[in-house]
Amino acid sequence: MNMTMLFIRILFILCCTLVGHQVGDVNNFSVLWTSLAGFVFGLLIIILEAGMRGISVRGLSSAVFGLILGLIISKFMSSALFALFPLDKSMKDITAYLLTLSFSYLGMAIALRGRDEFNLIIPYVKFRRQDEKTDTVVLDTSVIIDGRIIDILKTSFLEARLVVPRFVLKELQTIADSSDSIKRQRGRRGLEILHMIQGEKHFNLVVHEEDFPDSHDVDAKLVRLAKLLEAKIFTVDFNLNRISELQGVRVLNINELANALKSVVLPGETIEIKPIKEGKEHNQAVAYFEDGTMVVVEDARRFIGQSIRVVITSVLQTQAGRMVFAKPENQSHK
Repeated sequence: MNMTMLFIRILFILCCTLVGHQVGDVNNFSVLWTSLAGFVFGLLIIILEAGMRGISVRGLSSAVFGLILGLIISKFMSSALFALFPLDKSMKDITAYLLTLSFSYLGMAIALRGRDEFNLIIPYVKFRRQDEKTDTVVLDTSVIIDGRIIDILKTSFLEARLVVPRFVLKELQTIADSSDSIKRQRGRRGLEILHMIQGEKHFNLVVHEEDFPDSHDVDAKLVRLAKLLEAKIFTVDFNLNRISELQGVRVLNINELANALKSVVLPGETIEIKPIKEGKEHNQAVAYFEDGTMVVVEDARRFIGQSIRVVITSVLQTQAGRMVFAKPENQSHK
């Protein structure tokens, strides 16, 4: 991408220089000076283009839309005003210029201020078959660092266009450059996960440039971007999950998926487990299913390290996951 842009820029400067040379040759000017003027003109345009990196396509499209709307309104206003108030030619010209400038500015300002509501701007119109639906999923920082997204994508369980906002990349880079060794390791892991996803040709990963500079909270930016793209948010952050749902944005939470895939047991069911440690309460023992679900067994401290059959007494669903309570089978009939 960088090499392509460099080639385009060099070609553009050469073309500007050649145009300057041609202008000097046709008009009998100094070819050297006109060629230099063409070169400087091309260089200034490239500097202007480099300075516009922070401007998103959506923002630019909104500004153009507002400009066109402002020009149309100024035209109608001028015609109506001149029909009501006869003015001489000079006053008409001045009034027309002022109306054009005023409504052009107002149109661009209002369009930029409300660009989130412009859903029909040309770059965001999706031309596709009515029976074809492409899901878009926005990745947040936590789900990238978590790493389980790689395994989920490899199973083809999630087939969607993956969007990584530029502000999430900046947050990952900040974490990777942190002075704290643990944070630095997590940040580098997140960047490596993104590199792995990008390396897989069948994973559709794109970087979105929209930054929402009026907001400094990454979670708020994610929600706004998801609304704009009509996308879902992929996360493991519980707080972001709740904030998104309150604002009508659908969320894919890996932790909720993991909990849904855990073993399902019902009260009264008999299973065989192996307690491995003491519980918090007196005479309790703790065991785990293969999926990590905690099983608290009453009156089983003496069975630690042994395989025993237990009867499920209750199942408790918490925010952290599912907890199962049981008691030894030979005591459940007492």
